[in-house]
Amino acid sequence: MRARRALLFMPGNDLKKIEKATTLGVDCACPDLEDGVALNKKEEARETIARALRALNFGNTERLARINAFGSGFEADDLAAVLPARPDGIVIPKVHDAEQIKWVSNWITAFERSQSWEVGKIRLLAMIESARGVLNVREIASADKRVDALVFGADDLAADIGAVRTREGKEVFYARSAVVTTAAAFGLQAIDMVYINYQDREGLTRETREAFELGYSGKQIIHPNQIDAVQTIFAPTAAEIAFAKRVMDAYAENNRAGRGAFALDGKMIDGPTIKSAQRVLARARAAGKI
Repeated sequence: MRARRALLFMPGNDLKKIEKATTLGVDCACPDLEDGVALNKKEEARETIARALRALNFGNTERLARINAFGSGFEADDLAAVLPARPDGIVIPKVHDAEQIKWVSNWITAFERSQSWEVGKIRLLAMIESARGVLNVREIASADKRVDALVFGADDLAADIGAVRTREGKEVFYARSAVVTTAAAFGLQAIDMVYINYQDREGLTRETREAFELGYSGKQIIHPNQIDAVQTIFAPTAAEIAFAKRVMDAYAENNRAGRGAFALDGKMIDGPTIKSAQRVLARARAAGKI
């Protein structure tokens, strides 16, 4: 699975911002048709996104598009506009239940078949940002093979449950934990909430480090100056990679000798440590560091 350390949103009707995103080295660029676009600009945004996805060279940056929420009345028109440009994936906001995932996937499958494209190549990222979404997160995670990632939306969730947003995020901690735990259980990536104050690098670093420690694999961002801090935290360091390689080499050697747990650098190495080393190397490969 490719790296999604930072998922950058920009308004879908702003071609200059989409063009800039192709030059930033961000893992994922996601022109938006939902919250970032006024009602009277939706059609313009559809046309702009489709044109940009066709014409621009995104390099190694994943080409995503966020459609409007299921039931908005815009979602079918959004898909009809952006799918011909063959995005790498679709971000679905405000997912409440598995049926919404299935509806979008079936829509995409029908379109792929109509174009004689490989079925299933276009991926889905499901945003969990409502009370119903949190309660149904297991069913959403397992709804369709296209689903690659769960994306946690804290601000919409807080509004939905009547919570007051705090710097510490205690009001959304249960949901934040539920999303990352469910993603891990189903082998999906988990992408953390947006840090709204894009000029507060210290706060961004703190919250991103917290997300990494919780088990998240990436974070949503809204400004280019957030890219470096976020992608650095979610990529393993050279020292972490080197140690993980040593763990795996020692594990292979001890496994051949029929030994279970073993010591390395004075520390006991067992199953959880080996699994952690495997995850470090997987993250390093996805980030292009090995």
